[in-house]
Amino acid sequence: VSNLFMKRGQMKLSFGMIFSIILIIIFIAFAFYAISKFLDIGNTAQVARFTNSLQTDIDKVWRGSQASQEQEYFLPSKIEFICFIDYNSNKRGTKDLIYNELEQTYYEYENLFFYPLGSAQGLNAKEVKHIDIEKTTEEDNPLCIEKIKGKVKMILKKDFGEALVSIEK
Repeated sequence: VSNLFMKRGQMKLSFGMIFSIILIIIFIAFAFYAISKFLDIGNTAQVARFTNSLQTDIDKVWRGSQASQEQEYFLPSKIEFICFIDYNSNKRGTKDLIYNELEQTYYEYENLFFYPLGSAQGLNAKEVKHIDIEKTTEEDNPLCIEKIKGKVKMILKKDFGEALVSIEK
């Protein structure tokens, strides 16, 4: 009789252990999922901060009569390039494949694009106001600026008599 009792006790213990291990795995998987969602929210905020800072800096240069200043912005790790593209003009330069690929995110007014597609947490393109897109993309269309060590650097420029700001690498 005692042998039967021991076997039944061992069976209950192993079922409890298996159930506990399954619960621990579920909790760990949920924790990783929650952490990844928080990191995505951080990347989205970083992209929004970049677009707001860029527009603010362009507006400052645009309001002045003359300026030429280098700006530096931080971007999430998935973004490789930011590109200024004029889809009212033909492609020129070395990034013509990017021109064709990003055209699917162009609807009417966008002039700033994030490459590769989907790297900016759902924001693929944006309209930046007060820039001279024709002058910016005069030599290279698209004008793509590479992110190096998490940062992107560009020169915002406006000369006397110009109404809009141009962007250079």
